[in-house]
Amino acid sequence: MKRDPRFDILFEPVKIGPVTSKNRFFQVPHCNGMGYLRPKSLAAMRGIKAEGGWGVVCTEEVYIHSSSDCDPLVEGRLWDDDDIPALAKMTEAVHEHGSLAGIELQHGGYCSTNHYSRIPPISPSPISVESYAPIQARAMDKSDIR
Repeated sequence: MKRDPRFDILFEPVKIGPVTSKNRFFQVPHCNGMGYLRPKSLAAMRGIKAEGGWGVVCTEEVYIHSSSDCDPLVEGRLWDDDDIPALAKMTEAVHEHGSLAGIELQHGGYCSTNHYSRIPPISPSPISVESYAPIQARAMDKSDIR
């Protein structure tokens, strides 16, 4: 079956800043429950998407600080250099098929349960949140903003 020429533009390369995607198929960030606990499975799944032809393949939410911990849910994290190898596995699997790798950096703010890190959630104001358990967020001050 011949492709409708109206869709040809989807298969053309597109420049995104300093890099070029081989096409306009962008796999948006989505959570799958593998996160930082199952980096090989995560890399395999994202690699399959790249092998299937996606031009850009993104991570799931990647938490950027221990004050934004979503346990018991398992998602990506980038709290320190120890978390880089897990994300590098996914990036390598995606690049192996000529696709670009993207990342969704996230901080959950007052919605963070922090069951793993045990750090009080931070928020613009000290509000209480009912998540998996009632939580009181700590109001941020200027030292929290860098």
